[in-house]
Amino acid sequence: MDTISYQEVDAALKKFRPFLLRDGGDYELIDVSSDGIVKIRLLGACETCPSSDLTLKMGIELTLAEKIPGFKEVVQVY
Repeated sequence: MDTISYQEVDAALKKFRPFLLRDGGDYELIDVSSDGIVKIRLLGACETCPSSDLTLKMGIELTLAEKIPGFKEVVQVY
C-alpha cells in the first residue's frame, strides 16, 4: 500500500485552490492519514455553499485521486 504525505496532498490541492478563491472560498488541510484519508475544512463562501459537497467530492476528491497513488477519500471537517 502506498503511503501518502501531507506535502504531496498540499501540493496537489494548491493547484485546485484558485478555483475556490475565484468564488470567495478556500480550504484548510487538516490531516492526511497513512490509510489515504484526507481531512479538509472548507472556508469562506464554501462553508455555506449548497454545492460544497459537490466541490468536495467532484472537485477536490477527483483531483487527489488523479494525482496521488494510495489516496482513498476526502472527509469534510466542520
